Amino acid sequence: MAANEDQEMELEALRSIYEGDDCFKELGPTVFQYRVGDIGEVKAFLVEISWPESYPETAPTITMNAFFNNQISHAVKQNIINKLQEQVEANLGTSMMYTLFEYAKDNKEELMENHQPFSNSTTLIGNDGTVEGTNITQSSKKKEKKEQLTKSQKRKLADKIDHKGELPRGWNWVDVIKHLSKTGSAEDD
Repeated sequence: MAANEDQEMELEALRSIYEGDDCFKELGPTVFQYRVGDIGEVKAFLVEISWPESYPETAPTITMNAFFNNQISHAVKQNIINKLQEQVEANLGTSMMYTLFEYAKDNKEELMENHQPFSNSTTLIGNDGTVEGTNITQSSKKKEKKEQLTKSQKRKLADKIDHKGELPRGWNWVDVIKHLSKTGSAEDD
């Protein structure tokens, strides 16, 4: 029962510490994510930590399977998890979430030192062990098609718009006299 009390206290502390911090996300009462670095930053990563029932006496589960980390190699992810596991072992038996998140923030450069951001090139390894690099060019991507107008549609459009490309004032106005005469005759019936 003491583990649950420790979890409740740590949960309250985490909520108060990270209140308003966009990097911290509580996915459930025992599952948390913390983004280290800014969105769009090359060396940013997201750590997900979940508590087992007997936490903090039992080590939490640390993963980096979030889609946010899809540009990070498996080796770099594993290195980050291993370094965080070392912190877990040093703090086993105590509340450690804040310590883990702060360690990740403080050591971001070291944790991501071997990170090579993926580029628009692909590396192919042939059967003979040779490495070939190929670039993905813009031509392989589909170009957006612009809407094509027929000649008659272009003529009608040109007749409606002025030299600035704007519709003339009153182009959609209703003739009040004709409108009232139509509605007035309908009311008389």
